[in-house]
Amino acid sequence: MGHHEAPSTAGARRRRALLRAGLTVTAAGAALAGAGTAAAQAAPLPAPALGHSATADDLTAAAQGLTGSVGHAVGPLTGLRLDPLANTGVDPLTNGVGTQVADFKPVSTTAATGVLTSGAALKDLPLVGGATGALPTT
Repeated sequence: MGHHEAPSTAGARRRRALLRAGLTVTAAGAALAGAGTAAAQAAPLPAPALGHSATADDLTAAAQGLTGSVGHAVGPLTGLRLDPLANTGVDPLTNGVGTQVADFKPVSTTAATGVLTSGAALKDLPLVGGATGALPTT
């Protein structure tokens, strides 16, 4: 029987339980101490007057702040290149397959991937590009 399979004694179990309890109490104390110092350093908020509610100006300012932050977060995403390997020799999207049946117009996969292999961004795609105009920009 290996050492890891040996039955543990009551004293060893008690020591492990006390160690776990001590570590839990220490972690809880550290969390409370950190929260207490952060609360002490924060400036006190003014108490709202009785009967005070949000006015239209408050709500308008909040809405403008929200739309401004969304524009700064989403705006740059529309200009990122979708294919990081575009215009390189190892771009797997440049491989195209085409066929032509009889005298019909030839069909190829390069029509679908051509925009991406040229290094286009989300706003440059034919179908999706128009929809990105609805997103706020910076």
